[in-house]
Amino acid sequence: MEAIKKWLRSNSTSSRLTRTIFQAVVGVLIANIDFLIGCFSFSPEMKAFIVALVMAILSPVMSELGGKEVA
Repeated sequence: MEAIKKWLRSNSTSSRLTRTIFQAVVGVLIANIDFLIGCFSFSPEMKAFIVALVMAILSPVMSELGGKEVA
């Protein structure tokens, strides 16, 4: 758990980049859940919105888990 907190608190370029990539990957996975499950379908516009929404939610959550102030 300490390694995760260190990664979340780090302001280095590589840590910020990996956090952004992580958020994008999670967002894309959630936006494509319709393809993975196959029961329903999202429009491309809705998928773009879902990715942005997930990234917007994950950013403050990751900051809180790391113990940083949310800007």
